[in-house]
Amino acid sequence: MAMMSNFEVKERDWRSLALLTLGFWLSGSLLLDLVVMPVLYTTGMMSDANFATTGYTLFNVFNHIEVFCAALVLTIVLGFRHHHTQMAASVTRRENWSVSLAIGLLAVALLLTYLLTPQMGALGVQLNLFQPVTETPAGMNQLHGIYWTLEALKLVAGGMLLGFLYRHDRPTA
Repeated sequence: MAMMSNFEVKERDWRSLALLTLGFWLSGSLLLDLVVMPVLYTTGMMSDANFATTGYTLFNVFNHIEVFCAALVLTIVLGFRHHHTQMAASVTRRENWSVSLAIGLLAVALLLTYLLTPQMGALGVQLNLFQPVTETPAGMNQLHGIYWTLEALKLVAGGMLLGFLYRHDRPTA
């Protein structure tokens, strides 16, 4: 009978936590991007005066959850790398890529949380309550382009990291 050591059980638990965190984060992001925002857009919420405040609040909360998820995943990936460096005295390409992807995911989450969302919220706020909202501000389209680019990078990097963590036990080629 093969017995697993205590660390192997704990390593599987940590990997499961990383997989669950990435799955929760990426599925939440897809839900927000592909369901919630298109519904708000098609129902005319984008032209409502309170949309900027609502959008800022929604994205601010979600972005802080993203930062937490990214930090947790990065911590787990760094822990795996540190343990494998001590045990095998070498690090695989997959582990190096995993660390790079996890750092990139944290960077994207921080950019969305502390740079892009506040700028989009400030640009969309209607300060004159007596003037109706007629159109989206010109700079908003550029910020939306940056947002979608970062979202695409996040989903690709998160998917790759999810695959690396899922295939963690298999030997590398």
